[in-house]
Amino acid sequence: MADGMNEFKRDAFRVLLIEDDPMVQEVNSQFVERVEGYRVVGIASSGDEGLRMVKELQPDLVILDIFMPVRDGIETLLELRRNQAPVDVMVISAANDMRTIERMLQNGAVDYIMKPFKFERVKQALEHYRQMKATLDSDRTATQSELDRLLFGRTHDASSPDGQKEEPLELPKGLQAVTLKQIMQFLILQTEALSAEEVAEGIGIARVTARRYLDYLEKSGQVRLDLQYGVGRPVNKYTLSSPPGGSR
Repeated sequence: MADGMNEFKRDAFRVLLIEDDPMVQEVNSQFVERVEGYRVVGIASSGDEGLRMVKELQPDLVILDIFMPVRDGIETLLELRRNQAPVDVMVISAANDMRTIERMLQNGAVDYIMKPFKFERVKQALEHYRQMKATLDSDRTATQSELDRLLFGRTHDASSPDGQKEEPLELPKGLQAVTLKQIMQFLILQTEALSAEEVAEGIGIARVTARRYLDYLEKSGQVRLDLQYGVGRPVNKYTLSSPPGGSR
């Protein structure tokens, strides 16, 4: 690697990969290094090795697999939290069951990417992480709209499809940013549209509560409402809206 590149990456986010598959290790390493401002400082093949390397290397971010021998990703993340390790964790795993996903999110995973995955999804996660850290590291207080942009990936220069700047995200009375984030994260993981009842069951909230949040997200353009017809009344189904110029 050229000296200039080393100089450029000296202040980059330090990333530790914890992944037992050598091929995935290589892919993850290449993807991370392709994103400006990131550098892989170590690769661990097991949870135990990863815990030791966290202490030794003190990375900013761990990218963690779940299915690993001896100590899996769930136990590894729990141990990091027991030790109060000052490191953020992003999950990249084939695990797609809601119980596992919920446990990782409850224990502080900042993002969850399911295998197989594409570079653009990793890049999106790392860029949002960089924005989040830049905001959190600033020595000032935050407004609610700034916090909402931090939680949902909104930025001051985000534009709508017609080129006009979006207004800051202001939640109606009674809606909580944390619950809204849970619903958005849940919908991101879905491959098909869901009813309010299915979202409620997945998040662990009342159906009427889920319906209020979904109605708000639909009116703000963040989710799309589809009517699905079968036997009896049509059912409202919700799915994330595709970003301008892209697709889900």
